Amino acid sequence: MQFEASRLEGLEHRTDAQSAPEVFFTPIITPESLVAAYHALGRKPEGKTAIKVHSGESEKSNNLNPALVKDLVQEIGGTLVECSTAYDGNRETPEKSLATFKKHGYADLAPIQIMDMGGEIEIPVAKHRHIAYDIVGKHIDDYDSIFVLSHFKGHPMGGFGGALKNVSIGIASSNGKRWIHSAGVTKDKWVETPQDAFLESMAEADEAVISHMHGKMMYLNVMNRLSVDCDCLASPTEPDMHAIGVLSSLDPVALDQACVDLIHTAPDGASVTERIASLHGEHILEYAEELGIGSRAYCLTVLD
Repeated sequence: MQFEASRLEGLEHRTDAQSAPEVFFTPIITPESLVAAYHALGRKPEGKTAIKVHSGESEKSNNLNPALVKDLVQEIGGTLVECSTAYDGNRETPEKSLATFKKHGYADLAPIQIMDMGGEIEIPVAKHRHIAYDIVGKHIDDYDSIFVLSHFKGHPMGGFGGALKNVSIGIASSNGKRWIHSAGVTKDKWVETPQDAFLESMAEADEAVISHMHGKMMYLNVMNRLSVDCDCLASPTEPDMHAIGVLSSLDPVALDQACVDLIHTAPDGASVTERIASLHGEHILEYAEELGIGSRAYCLTVLD
């Protein structure tokens, strides 16, 4: 299915206001188009750069193919980073996470570091309802900037996963993941928490990381293999919609909102739209905007 340009007219939060953050979009998904979307941002990461990417839980996961992202990763010239998970599986310890990264072919792209290998640190949340601090891998302080390279898709807990989730849950240590999921109740076990409290805690963790990095972050989302499930599942539901494209921005809220809007206008996007709605997924965008992380309104620039 070819991308229909008319769908861009139906994007709910798109605006022509020049004050809105710019989101760049191309319906072409190739190694070259990822590099072009990066170049469109008009800047380069500063200093030593972490490239936050999801390695995928298993070979059946829909994580970004190393062959697709290789040119971009090498153009940036950074270190691929991840943190261990908070559940049993192939990435539950830093050692297992590193082994999974290598098994899935990422070691041929760049150096890899599991940021919570060797410990974790607490970083403050400036304005919060739930978590006064975030718990992240200690090696975050090895880097001057972070390039957030995300596979946008649905998610069985957050409704969708994009840049905001890749920063909040993705950079949190195992304890940090439990801390966010419990909305600040516990670090050592899973507990039930109201959905909006979980989503708000993710946004608060985003604020903590972005502030800790002094805003030296860039974001790119790839919208392919659009399952209702996350790459953290070993056997995710097979996608039932077509790929949409590549988007980039300096504003993670605008970027994720544009991706959500594109899902809503896709002729075959019903399943992911329902997944997002059933989990009140867009609330993270509402609260992230309230926290000052970014804007839900955006200017969309289509790349040639």
